[in-house]
Amino acid sequence: MTPHTAIVTGANHGIGAATALALARGGSAVLCSYLRVDADDPGASPAYRAGRSAGAESVAAEIAAAGGRAVAVEADLSDPASAAMLFDAAEEQLGPVDILVNNASGWIADTFGPEGTDGLGRQVRAVNASTWWQQFTVDAMAAGLLISEFGRRHIARSGTWGRIVGLTSAAELGFPEEVSYGAAKAAQVSYTMSAAIELAGYGVTANMVHPPVTDTGWITDAVRELVARSPNMIHIATPAEVAEVIAYLASDAAALITANVVALR
Repeated sequence: MTPHTAIVTGANHGIGAATALALARGGSAVLCSYLRVDADDPGASPAYRAGRSAGAESVAAEIAAAGGRAVAVEADLSDPASAAMLFDAAEEQLGPVDILVNNASGWIADTFGPEGTDGLGRQVRAVNASTWWQQFTVDAMAAGLLISEFGRRHIARSGTWGRIVGLTSAAELGFPEEVSYGAAKAAQVSYTMSAAIELAGYGVTANMVHPPVTDTGWITDAVRELVARSPNMIHIATPAEVAEVIAYLASDAAALITANVVALR
């Protein structure tokens, strides 16, 4: 891979951290964006809670120890000013950004049905303005603003190569018990597909990755049993396995792959 500069959101744990490391191994400088979040859901494992509440400094340090370049920047993506701030920081410390990975999520489980817990023990709340805001500001608004900032700066510098990759788990028939998540991810898919068409003439590809169930620290025995019983869930992936696909989509080899939701199984 020719040296590039990437912004990876949610890069303090899970798929985001693995993606930052994978891109760095390919020669990219990486800005690791993150936000410390207290994951107090009793259905979440200690490993998952620890990952979400950590910073990304250790990820950046691991990249630097291997001879790469990386910085960790904490940013609240629900703040509309965060998109420009992240691009400014990346340009000042690493160089012009030509890879954007929209991995961060304001995930919350909400429902049109009764409140309580789902089959995996996670808290489920009724849809309200607060749940909508938490989900849409990160998964839809922030993703859209980051793509817009990417496109504006790419065009302004007469860029001819760029990659945008987003992450989704939403389904065509909605996402019961995670209804705002599903709706916000549908919005991000639409933004990404539009970017694929509108920025194609500037050498930019844009795709979404739909990972399989991925062990980012939240997998329990109940989840493993669910996957084993499912007729269409095949693997429980590691973050590194998903990251390899993202890194491929961000490579020269994936020049003809754009405007796709790439489903991994």
